[in-house]
Amino acid sequence: MELQTLSYLVVGFTFAVYIGIAFWARAGSTQDFYVAGGGVHPVANGMATAADWMSAASFISMAGLIGFSYQGYGGSVFLLGWTGGYVLLAMCLAPYLRKYGKFTVPEFIGDRYYSNVARIVAVICLIIASITYVIGQMKGIGVAFSRFLETSYDTGLGIGMVIVFFYSVLGGMKGITYTQIAQYVVLIFAYTIPAVFISLSLTGNPIPQLGLGSTLISDGTYVLDKLNQVVMELGFSEYTTSTRGSTLNMFFYTLSLMIGTAGLPHVIIRFFTVPSVKAARQSAGWALVFIAILYTTAPAVAGMARLNLMSTIEPTAGNYLQYDQRPQWFKNWESTGLLEFEDKNGDGRIQYSADPITNEMVKIDNDILVLANPEIAKLPNWVIALVAAGGLAAALSTAAGLLLAISSAISHDLLKSVFMPKITERGELNASRIAMAFTVLFAGYLGFNPPDFAAGTVALAFGLAASSLFPALMLGIFYKRMNTAGAVAGMLSGISVTLLYVFQHTGIMFVQSTSFLGNMSPNWFFGIEPNAFGAVGAMVNFIVAMLVCRFTAEPPIEIQQLVDNVRSPFSAGAATGH
Repeated sequence: MELQTLSYLVVGFTFAVYIGIAFWARAGSTQDFYVAGGGVHPVANGMATAADWMSAASFISMAGLIGFSYQGYGGSVFLLGWTGGYVLLAMCLAPYLRKYGKFTVPEFIGDRYYSNVARIVAVICLIIASITYVIGQMKGIGVAFSRFLETSYDTGLGIGMVIVFFYSVLGGMKGITYTQIAQYVVLIFAYTIPAVFISLSLTGNPIPQLGLGSTLISDGTYVLDKLNQVVMELGFSEYTTSTRGSTLNMFFYTLSLMIGTAGLPHVIIRFFTVPSVKAARQSAGWALVFIAILYTTAPAVAGMARLNLMSTIEPTAGNYLQYDQRPQWFKNWESTGLLEFEDKNGDGRIQYSADPITNEMVKIDNDILVLANPEIAKLPNWVIALVAAGGLAAALSTAAGLLLAISSAISHDLLKSVFMPKITERGELNASRIAMAFTVLFAGYLGFNPPDFAAGTVALAFGLAASSLFPALMLGIFYKRMNTAGAVAGMLSGISVTLLYVFQHTGIMFVQSTSFLGNMSPNWFFGIEPNAFGAVGAMVNFIVAMLVCRFTAEPPIEIQQLVDNVRSPFSAGAATGH
């Protein structure tokens, strides 16, 4: 069966499963819509959390970043930051927030800091971080749909928006949870099966994690040694020692991703769906197992895919491939606009190098590496179709979780808790769906002109969450003296300095150019990139919050008792009997 037909069948079947699950598990109450009724099994929740967590950035972009932009070692910031942050979330935040027993992160912040002002500030921070994050998912959806439906990026993104809208609005958290379980199964098989095939064909070792450190069947050279040789011949830096800027920048990048992970609302709310604190801890452990399967495979996928790509374009040094003899996968990706060739010297050959003046591969989008990898390696069509379904599952699962977090913050934390306290449950449920619909449209609009490739945009979202929500949550749980003034001042200062630094150097998010900080060199603050600046913003948040609370009144005694109850392993907590 030809590839296009097979792709339609596989992707269509998985979509039918997702939509069927959404109908079966559609939300009938606000509890179903926000926390899936609170009775999800820990293993199931661990699998759903892994799918929610492993977004387009993980499935589509991470290997591309490791393989191209960050060149091997530099890409470790994503592996260490995202995985380490999940451990931090599981150990320091999730059990306590589950014990508190509310629906959303802003709800906890509003109650803990006994203030609607704190709640509203938390909602604003949540929306800024989540909208930035969902742009990356929309980019991933557009990339995957455009290639495997053989259409333009814009058309692919539009189709993806309709799919996300349908099952997210219909099912809420209940529908999303069980859909994400199916999506995890699809994406993990789609990621690991091609990796096994390629590792086996290159090294004879079926385990990709071991294959990356093995020798090539063709000439007995170690995979990484061969990759170093190939990239250096073309003028690129050595793959295995390349870093992203200074060591300090690498440290702050990793730290920003780590604490940003622990502050992301769409991940935190997954722990509100299980029946007890014990189940929250168990689901965190299962999620780590499920996540590790993909994350330990990603470096192998990156290295082997980069080697296959460069070997195809550049068969031997100096013997350039004729453009009219380019392989079919090259033509397929050219049609999406994500791969572009420019014959600068008119010789009809594809010359690829690190020199921007002579390099004729003027565009190789990082996000195509994983999706193009099976085609480049000439794997069977059913494997290529499976990868298409996996890439779409990864992007759709996280987009749905983010949209739910945003709509819940608007309907539950703003309407129900602040502006319309007498709204009925049915009215709140309808408001959630309307808010989600508008969020889908807005995120899709931004996705048509994304400010960066998927994981780059996502890294910025992690920085925004790190600089705003994470310190407020940590101090709210572990520091009884923290009060409203300190928390609000900390959140506003942390996210403000992060956004100012980002605006100054990137001009993204509606700001095309800024000069209010003067004509400064890029990354002027100790060489730290904007995507890594969230850790600095978090430090500002902590310092400002601590200083302000020291010079203002202590929280009421009942709030301090609330903190004791949430942290005590023997008390019932404020709002749950578990």
